Amino acid sequence: MTFENLDLIAPIRKALKEQGYIIPTPIQSEAIPIVTKGYDLLGCAQTGTGKTAAFSIPIIQRLVEQKTTGHTPHIKALVLTPTRELAIQIDESFAAYGRHTAVRHTVIFGGVGQKPQTDALKRGVDVLIATPGRLLDLINQGFIQLNTLEYFVLDEADRMLDMGFIHDIKRILPLLPKKRQSLFFSATMPPEIEKLAGTILTAPRKVEVTPPSSTVDKIEQSIYFVEKKDKIELLIELLQDDALESVLVFTRTKHGADKVVKTLAKANIVAEAIHGNKGQNARVRAMNNFKSHTTRVLIATDIAARGIDIDSLSHVINYELPEVPETYIHRIGRTGRAGRGGIAIAFCDIGEILLLRDIEKLIGKQVPVIEGHSFETAEIKAAVAEKNKVVVKQESPRKNTFESKREKTLRRVPSRIKK
Repeated sequence: MTFENLDLIAPIRKALKEQGYIIPTPIQSEAIPIVTKGYDLLGCAQTGTGKTAAFSIPIIQRLVEQKTTGHTPHIKALVLTPTRELAIQIDESFAAYGRHTAVRHTVIFGGVGQKPQTDALKRGVDVLIATPGRLLDLINQGFIQLNTLEYFVLDEADRMLDMGFIHDIKRILPLLPKKRQSLFFSATMPPEIEKLAGTILTAPRKVEVTPPSSTVDKIEQSIYFVEKKDKIELLIELLQDDALESVLVFTRTKHGADKVVKTLAKANIVAEAIHGNKGQNARVRAMNNFKSHTTRVLIATDIAARGIDIDSLSHVINYELPEVPETYIHRIGRTGRAGRGGIAIAFCDIGEILLLRDIEKLIGKQVPVIEGHSFETAEIKAAVAEKNKVVVKQESPRKNTFESKREKTLRRVPSRIKK
């Protein structure tokens, strides 16, 4: 199948051809016809499989068709997403796919002055891409009304609903028209979140092109067992290899990201950090430098990295393992995009072994271990061997803690969220 088989209008086909897009990904080939027919959709596919095009292309098409019947250009579509980086990426996608149409779009997010955003809103837009906080702020100020909305997209639904955004979602939903088309897209969809999404969607069609929480097959994964104090030296050693052309390094904290950048600089390795404490201009500059390969190494926290979409990213390094196993999938999914291969490397110290076991349980296989490296001490080998004996007999207390928080959050959510 090609995009020519999806019954798309000529302006969109022309834009896709200019982008070099010929064959749709599985999520695109299945979702686009469903959305163009007006059904609600629950879409689940791995990071990097083209979810943005799966909802932006059919929305553009439907808006163009509506304009030919004389509809006025009020806000017709709202795309809600967790981070400013991802919001910018989605806005760029609407610009690319709708370049030969009259569909107008803009993006709003916090951390920057609101005047350019409100000026764009005053000029009129068809599609609004927004982060929850800034959206609610501008609604409260009277700059945004959603009574004309026909399409509602919740992108990265698992994170939006599962990690702190549920209250904002509950405030936004009553402001939307009852009659609308709602689309949920996510890289992972745990059963609890899928159940919650079902209370918001109406008779949704479900598209699941890969098993939940599975990892991209073309990503080569490996792990180094290393003491915490030796992680930075191991990272420096790995980065001496020029084969690591474009490297995204994940830390758990903003302070940790900045510390890694400073230590790498002392080793004459240029790196930049991207996280929530960085100003918007600094974040955009760091991202652009990374995309253009001016900067070879980018150090990021999970939330800041949600908008990173680089086809040629060669390596992802988990400097610290995430406490939520699903996050590991999001992280390594930054590489291996657009059908390409990729390499994901993880560092694991003694305190992270249980986290590793949770990750391996989630992905259904063991991550290959790199043995005999420069920082493999007798102590770490003994600790790993001892922990392995215990882990097989018990569940990770960390995971139990996370799941109890998730269940606690879900208990606070009404059994039916009104539209």
